[in-house]
Amino acid sequence: MSGVGKGLTTASVGRILGEYGYRCTAVKIDPYINCDAGTMRPTEHGEVWVTDDGGEIDQDLGNYERFLGLDLPRHNNLTTGQIYHSVIERERRGEYLGQTVQPIPHITGEIQRRIQEAAKGFDVALIEIGGTVGDYENEPFLFAVKGLEREIGEEHFVYVLVTYLPIPRHVGEMKTKPTQQAIRLLGEQGILPDFIVCRAETSLDEVRKKKIMVNANVPMDHIISAPDLATVYDIPIRLEEEDLGAKMLAKMGFQPRREPDWTHWQNLLERSKTPSQVVRVAMVGKYVEIGDFQLTDSYISVNQSLLHAGVANDSKIEITWIDGRKFERDDMDLEALTDYDGIIVPGAFGEGGADGVLAAIRYARENGVPFLGLCYGMQLAVVEYARNVVGIKDASSEEFSDDSPNQVVSVQESQKQVLEDEQYGASMRLGAYAAVLKKDSRVLALYEESGRLGEDADRIRQLLEVPAESFRVGEIMQGHDQVVLERHRHRYEISPRFVELLEDQGLVFSGHHRRADGTRLMEFIELPDHPYFLATQAHPEFKSRMDNPAPMFSGFVKAALAHQQASGAPHVQAAAS
Repeated sequence: MSGVGKGLTTASVGRILGEYGYRCTAVKIDPYINCDAGTMRPTEHGEVWVTDDGGEIDQDLGNYERFLGLDLPRHNNLTTGQIYHSVIERERRGEYLGQTVQPIPHITGEIQRRIQEAAKGFDVALIEIGGTVGDYENEPFLFAVKGLEREIGEEHFVYVLVTYLPIPRHVGEMKTKPTQQAIRLLGEQGILPDFIVCRAETSLDEVRKKKIMVNANVPMDHIISAPDLATVYDIPIRLEEEDLGAKMLAKMGFQPRREPDWTHWQNLLERSKTPSQVVRVAMVGKYVEIGDFQLTDSYISVNQSLLHAGVANDSKIEITWIDGRKFERDDMDLEALTDYDGIIVPGAFGEGGADGVLAAIRYARENGVPFLGLCYGMQLAVVEYARNVVGIKDASSEEFSDDSPNQVVSVQESQKQVLEDEQYGASMRLGAYAAVLKKDSRVLALYEESGRLGEDADRIRQLLEVPAESFRVGEIMQGHDQVVLERHRHRYEISPRFVELLEDQGLVFSGHHRRADGTRLMEFIELPDHPYFLATQAHPEFKSRMDNPAPMFSGFVKAALAHQQASGAPHVQAAAS
């Protein structure tokens, strides 16, 4: 079933097997015809995850990276669109030597090739097939996996069904019938699950376990209860309470390479649940509401990054998601922002809600409220500063206004032809890019304190050794420049012709990327006389981890705590007392 937690279960299994000493990778299969998630609506599909090498992928890859501690490449995501595109291109080049190209064996063969390619160099490859059992669109992938089992050997495969057991309110009883139907439909593909992970609001009882065992012919101890938990990081611990890791290793014929040690993970979990402080954050964005519902999955990595930063600062982060259009429609007064310790403007596209977001940014700047802008958030912070400090009243973004003479945010030169040709898919400035940080800047201090400069220096050396990826580094002076790597997803940039004027009026551009042709792209801004007013063209949320929070988020939470203390009584976390 879609949205039941397959991605988090996959990530958790990878973390568990890693604790037993096995090196795991994960592959996400999305059966939709889109080539990637890049052109899909965030309100419909959730956040678009960006990989170091520029892939635009389903948000499940973010869970994989956060749990496994890996930077996964774009080829770890397969879609129906990618598979058919690859096969059709190969046919056009004549590589099939006159064969009749068909779904079987050519489409299924390409699926198998991609899975095996992604699995190279790892002990275990976790393959998540998206969607719902019984969907027509995922049948080729199930068929391909079953064929791979025949080719490699069934002893190398373990099948896990993640299923949902509803508890209808008017009945008050957990129902197993949907799970029974899922098992039957999976069996039609020749696949019988070795393990069944049962998602539900509450724990699975023995009565329900026995009913599933009888209908599925799965051993009782291979039916795993996975109830709703306080945080996603509780999931591996909960699954290990039923010895899932040891059982899966036994099924694969593996022996544990080491004794699992969950001490560090559990310490982080404990800190996340028993903080002594509360920080209230207003997230002012665009992709928040659809009808009567709020869709916070649009910004799930920002949410997780705040959780990570909260753990580092002994704080619970309470996020209020505010659609910028509420300020435009007067559904909410700007003075409502006095209730918050900090304001974040995350990434977005297009003009809708921009005036409301600009008003929130101005409020943060003029009232000394900690502010963090991400991608679109940085662009609008520059527009707001140009209008209300520099005095360029018609300052705008080319994304919003084609005819404004003062577009302080403009389309990148490399993107102009792309837009003219209407080639929107996979064509933005995507993936990791290096930024040289300004000496004595707050941004530099944050990255120095976190230890990220050393980590990123190693990664930069790796990129320089791969000619096809070295462009991501740009022009740097190794051993002299202080450089960081962050992931990007944008078409627009701060217009170079306004940079000097903005700097003269007090805005500090504290980091830039220098292309091989000498062009400089502004990557970070800050206001030195403000308690914390920072923004970046990048998406640092994609590099944040539970035990290694993104520096700009950690600094933001620390500043929010200071603002809270300065403005009055702190918000006390009752659970910690």
